[in-house]
Amino acid sequence: MAITDIKAYAHLSTEDIENLAAELDAIRADIEESRGERDAAYIRRTIQLQRALAVGGRAALFASSSRIARVAGTAMLASAKIIENMELGHNITHGQWDWMNDPEIHSTEWEWDTTSPSVHWKKSHNFIHHKYTNVVGLDDDIGYGIMRLTRDQRWERWMIGNPVYNLMLGTLFEWGVALHGVEVTRYRKGEKSMGEVRKDLKIIGRKVGRQVGKDYVVFPALAGTNWKHTLKANIVANLIRNYWAYAVIFCGHFPDGAEKFTVEEFENETRGEWYLRQMLGSANFHAGPIMAFMSGNLCYQIEHHLFPDLPSNRYAEISVRVRALCEKYDLPYTTGPLARQYFQSFWTILKLALPDRVLRATADDAPETHSERMFGPSVRPVEASTGTRRGLRTALRQADRAA
Repeated sequence: MAITDIKAYAHLSTEDIENLAAELDAIRADIEESRGERDAAYIRRTIQLQRALAVGGRAALFASSSRIARVAGTAMLASAKIIENMELGHNITHGQWDWMNDPEIHSTEWEWDTTSPSVHWKKSHNFIHHKYTNVVGLDDDIGYGIMRLTRDQRWERWMIGNPVYNLMLGTLFEWGVALHGVEVTRYRKGEKSMGEVRKDLKIIGRKVGRQVGKDYVVFPALAGTNWKHTLKANIVANLIRNYWAYAVIFCGHFPDGAEKFTVEEFENETRGEWYLRQMLGSANFHAGPIMAFMSGNLCYQIEHHLFPDLPSNRYAEISVRVRALCEKYDLPYTTGPLARQYFQSFWTILKLALPDRVLRATADDAPETHSERMFGPSVRPVEASTGTRRGLRTALRQADRAA
């Protein structure tokens, strides 16, 4: 099952966790104090680049029907959409640039280029997901209500369709994110009325109308005789953006080593334990500067979950210090090549489409979900110095080999 006692799982004492929190708070303070013109120039250049790509892509599609122009226009348009969603929309609505006091680049004003209304995204993602990260039963991002991604979710017949649901989610990712804001799980539990659902659907409907009208009516119409090419380019660009955003998010949340947690563990959580949950529940992937930029710097998902409102262009330098803390406190720093991180996520989706009785590992030591129970029924947090603790990373490697 998921982690029920994070101190026992991490083999950290109360003092260890308090010290870890203090060191992470110091990282936050250092970045906040050093924010300045360099960071402001970065986000403004990013906006200029994104708009230039969008305009250039549209111009190429309007001006010519040649194959080269179509491919170039589609590529530029897809790149613009990815940058807008990943590095701009996602990060701006997190409040990463609110310190600039620029009304154009502010979390309260930015409306991103996707079917999900920003007002819904900020609730379902910024508040619910980032507060309840990987807490089974509270974080709806675990499976998005349509897939089984942990053995803590009891297997039911419909879950055999996990791979199909996964393909559908990747293809229609912006639409899935939009519907995520309806909070269907809360409605099923009776925590949300049909009236509230209808209100949310109206908000989504207005946003969808603008997006569909822009991409599939207005711009094709403006292209005149090239309308078919422009329509196809918009469809392809949106698909490319959907698949990329889906892949980045899955690589940050569902590879082996991105742990899950129980509600009981969360209920009495301290600030230090919240930090620890973010570190244990997230995963990074290797990326150079270009891939990092195109992923919205979410190749540093661990750092993003620790500091969601700090500027994304600072995550690379933050990661050096966070990784050093993981070494100091003998904690895993889950990262790897993009292909491996995605394959592990996909393998979990395939595997958990099947009932537990046909799977090899147990619910406490499966590669995709560990628990402190993997160490034995009598495990307790060690009230001792970091140097005398049992090594968590060594224990995990041994458990995975046994599984």
